[in-house]
Amino acid sequence: MKPLVIIADDLSGAAESAAGFLLRSSGISLRLGPGAPDGSGVTVFDLHSRRSDPARASRDVRSVLQSSDGSEIVKKIDSLLRGNIAAEVGELSRDGSPVIVAAGLPRQGRTVQGGVVLVDGVTLHATDLWRAESKPAPRSIAEALGSSAITSGVSLDDIRSGRLSQVLASISEAGSVAICDVETDSDLELIVAAAQEVRGSRLVGTSALATAVARRRTVQSPVVRPSLRDSRFTLVVVGTADASAGHQVELLRDSGAHHIEVNSAELLAHSVDPLPILNALDCGNVVVSVSGPVVPAESVHLVSALADLIAAVDAGFSHGEYPIDLVLTGGETARCVLDRLRIDTLSPIYEIEHGAVLSVDHTGRYIVTRPGSFGNAHSLFSITKFLARPIPVDAPDSPPSDNEVNPMSIESTPLPLIAVTMGDGAGVGPEVIVPALLDAETRKRCRPVVVGDAKRLRLAATVLGIDVDVVAIEEIKDAEFIDGRINVIDLDLLPEDLAWGELSAVAGDAAYQYIRVASELAVRGEVQSICTAPLNKEALHAAGHIYPGHTELLAHLTGTEEVSMMLSTPKLKVIHVTTHIGLLDAVARIEPGLVERTIRRGHEALVRTGNPSPKIGVCGINPHAGENGLFGYGEEEQKIIPAVELLKAEGIDVHGPLPADTAFFLAGRGDYDLIVAMYHDQGHGPVKVLGIEAGVNITVGLPVIRTSVDHGTAFDIAGKGIAEAGSMVEALRQAAELATSTFVSK
Repeated sequence: MKPLVIIADDLSGAAESAAGFLLRSSGISLRLGPGAPDGSGVTVFDLHSRRSDPARASRDVRSVLQSSDGSEIVKKIDSLLRGNIAAEVGELSRDGSPVIVAAGLPRQGRTVQGGVVLVDGVTLHATDLWRAESKPAPRSIAEALGSSAITSGVSLDDIRSGRLSQVLASISEAGSVAICDVETDSDLELIVAAAQEVRGSRLVGTSALATAVARRRTVQSPVVRPSLRDSRFTLVVVGTADASAGHQVELLRDSGAHHIEVNSAELLAHSVDPLPILNALDCGNVVVSVSGPVVPAESVHLVSALADLIAAVDAGFSHGEYPIDLVLTGGETARCVLDRLRIDTLSPIYEIEHGAVLSVDHTGRYIVTRPGSFGNAHSLFSITKFLARPIPVDAPDSPPSDNEVNPMSIESTPLPLIAVTMGDGAGVGPEVIVPALLDAETRKRCRPVVVGDAKRLRLAATVLGIDVDVVAIEEIKDAEFIDGRINVIDLDLLPEDLAWGELSAVAGDAAYQYIRVASELAVRGEVQSICTAPLNKEALHAAGHIYPGHTELLAHLTGTEEVSMMLSTPKLKVIHVTTHIGLLDAVARIEPGLVERTIRRGHEALVRTGNPSPKIGVCGINPHAGENGLFGYGEEEQKIIPAVELLKAEGIDVHGPLPADTAFFLAGRGDYDLIVAMYHDQGHGPVKVLGIEAGVNITVGLPVIRTSVDHGTAFDIAGKGIAEAGSMVEALRQAAELATSTFVSK
């Protein structure tokens, strides 16, 4: 396999790209500046060129290309199209090499449609995400590439057609740069696979594209990682103008970190004294942020001055054997700080959360980098909490098997065992399970065992074109967790000729039996979580199992009187007071006790995941939450307000009843951690608009942890190899997170 070279223009993006290759490569090196690959399987270069002169940016890319002959090339660009994209991509195509651009970052809600970048469905140039830039955002990727670039668009239909490699080859032969639309991570994987069939092609895109490249590379034994040790107090440097930063700092401060604001004018005048920061570091974690006006034209000087301040703090820090540990947000700030500290190479070792990459330098210092616009309100709190845990001293020479302790897992506990039920075998369940269980992130987080049908999974793998070893086992203890293998407790209930996409009572009964066996495993403690693929309610009923869905079925099987459905996406979490009943019945069933218990279950679930004080918004039933009796018959006053007032008196941060349209708008921008919906469609509609691709269904109140994809059996596309596995990957991630959380009461 060819060595891989990734060329990035900022440090946090470079580290984020490197993270996709952790435990998949014969070595990862992150070099700060141009040069030659150092023999690692993956070399990532941060050229720090986002704000440099275009001629210099072009020259540095050319230098890396000239020293990387024979390597596979990926150019990492900013998902918001900032930087010297025209100069750098132009250098990639200067020698006639085919260039393929796939600039989507679906996990962050950044997609490409008609060659235009959308952020949560809004065109990039219509957002305020370029407010710290000195010029307006480009209206398209073609515009970002410059007027001299000849471009051709590639639609989603072409990408999913099965003939993408021919489309890309044709564009290449015409001398054009291919600009691919992107909606999901599966689109990126299709683009990577097709590009590898176009001789000499060079890929351009975000860290999500780099991750798609990683998934297609054979796992190798990595080089020896640096020795690790326990962390100490950490200095967090917030070097971003993103609006979310304030919420993150606030929560970190509330958790006990000392917050020091430095005035922008004083910083530019180099009149900020480092001593208060040093004194605060004697007592605990410190977070430094910039207050006051930030003029875009002065942002480069401000970053430089902030880096000077941190360097002065570092020079004055003399506690312990190692230099001070750092958490650096914002790529330009991170790189400027490391330049001041004369650090030119990093070894990435772990991804704490999406985009937050833990590296070590040659001294053993811990450095976490994260893009400024990434992370929810709890991001900085979660990162510092992770660093505060003991990290083992001896890192392995090679990736541990999943039967072994993951050396970087929290508290060094074995990865959780998760029972993955196959759902309705005629639907897309088998097709989303296979790629999700082979996903590198999944394998780093958990040990999944399918409860289902081995024959059906093998057929799904064939449909997907994936080479995998599906192994039938009788008991959990028989599972072996090695790359390329899927373990299945094989109930063997489906006929070999079961049709894809057709209602079947046989498949409905099998789906029931998968859940029954998984719940028994969980209750006995043989697995820590259950993660479910979708079942078909009509098929379930045809088989004689009359339950509205998974939630009620699991409640019955575990002897639980009352549970709640929570939908979780990267942007929004919603818990439902009522679910699978008619609207009139739902209104009749809602009463203060049920509302109180539902809110309480939601609060406890968020505390489990590490949010000690979640802010909860409660929807009303009527339009405008009744508007003081104008709409409805006083349902809000009778059914909701008593519960809200009781929980407020207990110290729970709950608000409402709120008009549903207002509540979801506020939650979408981050004002609430959880929304309480009164009935099914009130909660499901906004979730499916704001995050169905990464949506997860969590059953709250069971004696076992259960998560699920937030989509149905999709009979219309079953068996066609085009189902999106992202929701299953996210469901497995959250199942693992809940299983390993120290906040879970036993």
